[in-house]
Amino acid sequence: MEQGDAHGERRSAYRVALVAFPGVRAFDVSVITEVWGTDRTDRDAPAFDLRRVAPETATPVPMRGGLSLLPDRTLSWLPRADLILVPGLDDHVTPAPPPVLQALRRAHARGTTIAALCGGAFTLAQAGLLDGRRAITHWNLVDLLRARHPEVTVVPDALFIEDDNIWTAAGTAAGIDLCLHLVRRSHGAEAAATIARSMVTAPFRTGTQAQFIEHATPRTDRDADALAAVREHALRHLREPLTVADLAARAGMSPRTFARHFTAATGTTPLRWLLDQRLAAAQKLLERTDLPMPEVARRAGFGSEVTMRQHFASRLATSPRAYRAAFSAGSATAGSSPIAR
Repeated sequence: MEQGDAHGERRSAYRVALVAFPGVRAFDVSVITEVWGTDRTDRDAPAFDLRRVAPETATPVPMRGGLSLLPDRTLSWLPRADLILVPGLDDHVTPAPPPVLQALRRAHARGTTIAALCGGAFTLAQAGLLDGRRAITHWNLVDLLRARHPEVTVVPDALFIEDDNIWTAAGTAAGIDLCLHLVRRSHGAEAAATIARSMVTAPFRTGTQAQFIEHATPRTDRDADALAAVREHALRHLREPLTVADLAARAGMSPRTFARHFTAATGTTPLRWLLDQRLAAAQKLLERTDLPMPEVARRAGFGSEVTMRQHFASRLATSPRAYRAAFSAGSATAGSSPIAR
């Protein structure tokens, strides 16, 4: 039986703080609440303890549209958090209260993971946490972030990015991507997939936000249909030694034309997309089965355990064996211990 502490909180739950102050976006608050504030333990999802943190708890935090958020913890709770989330802003240059900025600086100094959704990057920049670091925001706000905070290295086309345990995300739906990625990072791919299924969204999207920047509408959907069919074929044949030339031929294009159209449609290259799908397949097999490593590598399309191990190290900062130990269904630590910080 789980024991509580003086605050009535479950000690085994992963503690998440939603930092709130006037001007935060209701959509981002809703995303954070949907991912981290909904009890899905009956579906074997991890237990989360989401707290709404503000400088004071007596006054509701106003949001656009007549909505308000009632905090249940003050900033003094932040040292207890495993993860701190900063929503975006309705007005992206809204100054955050000085106590909030100070608390965020202290949290980063303690080593707590901090993540900002969309325009929440402006709040982290106000706190000085993005100075000399890479960050991302909505593509329509990239120039504004650069102009107001020139000390920040703004990456223009990522969906989300991490630098020194500080995460930032592009606009709106990319906040969902980042939240699910943070679940995946700390609790495994199956936990993230369970939450994504509940939300009726993809467990992860590949590519960059470049695919969402406004362009002229194409006159035909022929290429889009061909690319979709190629991706579906690739997912069904991941274990085969697929090449860009193979996929291009299936789409009826030259490799160069295929790569250009694929990148424009997905925001990533065909090879990077294939790698992402194979990593996801390997993660799922490591969590759900006890297949030997060479067989996991073969089924995921890596060809060899060595190749799979190299990609796990470069992309996930861990090894397949450590990943299985942390997140497999039979692991005593499954869903509770991050393996990479």
